[in-house]
Amino acid sequence: MDSDAAWKLRRVVLSVLFLLVVALPLYPELYGLEAVSPFAQLVAFRPQALVLVLLVGLVMLLRRGWRLAAVLVCLLSLAGMGLVAPRVFSEPTPPPPGSRALTIMVANVLGGGADAKEVARLIKEQRPDLVSLPEAQVDVRQEIQDHLEGLTYHGFTQQANAAVESATSVLVSSSLGEVQFDSEKLDTGKVNSTQLKPGAGEPGAETIGPVQQTSTQFGHIIVTGGTLGNLRLIVYHGYPPLPSEVTTWKRDLEVVKGWCRQDRPTILAGDFNATSDHYDFRQALGDHCRSVAPSVGAGLSGTWPSNRITLAQTQIDHVVITTGIKPGKFTTYKIAGTDHRAVIAHVAVPKS
Repeated sequence: MDSDAAWKLRRVVLSVLFLLVVALPLYPELYGLEAVSPFAQLVAFRPQALVLVLLVGLVMLLRRGWRLAAVLVCLLSLAGMGLVAPRVFSEPTPPPPGSRALTIMVANVLGGGADAKEVARLIKEQRPDLVSLPEAQVDVRQEIQDHLEGLTYHGFTQQANAAVESATSVLVSSSLGEVQFDSEKLDTGKVNSTQLKPGAGEPGAETIGPVQQTSTQFGHIIVTGGTLGNLRLIVYHGYPPLPSEVTTWKRDLEVVKGWCRQDRPTILAGDFNATSDHYDFRQALGDHCRSVAPSVGAGLSGTWPSNRITLAQTQIDHVVITTGIKPGKFTTYKIAGTDHRAVIAHVAVPKS
């Protein structure tokens, strides 16, 4: 083989290797590394990374010796953008006649850091039927309720352990009637925890509410009854994919997977700590559930971290619906004091 042919072969091999290296953080699931750090964290920003890769590829085209590699990574980026495009260009479909319209709100209050007046103001403006409040202990929920001035919302808080972030609260409009609150709890004999609920009069008793480890690492709340009929509303806060605790994150998403596969109309609302680019999140939703935002063209509306520019945000707060429930408008709102944007989603639940 002459030197020219050898160089061409070497350039092809190096270009393909470069493509595989670039694809690794973009699509770790193709390598079986979707649950390995740092890929489990980086993939949350895949849309932004695709744009960056395209720009790098275009610059590489200026160098003759790099053009094959540049073309390959540009094609990779464009293909990825094609997969993301439906999240931007999808349109909501008209709800079937006689459907029941529901408005769902999600606001992670950052352990009480969020401005309670601003949260209450958004509730008064949007009049949601259900408000999911991840990281809200009893006192935070009650403070928000105190600012609602004339609106009647039933509230409940479930806390999985003594950590503030394990508290999840919900506010349900009185228009839904006398609903019931519950959660899937673990057998306390199998829970490795000695953290108990403070007794009456002890410090913290009025703050954290009922404490019992749920099937999810952070507390979740299942709302049924009232005028909901067979419909089930679930307020959820998923564990974050921390480098040393990705397994816990995956385990929480397995619980979501179980809810989605149950034969019951369900709306899940909360901070999932997962995006549509996470393989485990997509697997959890499967063919039975879908997130409202990407279904109506708002799939790139970032919700976290809200203290960064819009281009540096990703969507981890979701309203997820089962098959048969129709997605509607999805909007996010800035709330002072928290690193999450609040979410308002409209859905239509068909008769029976």
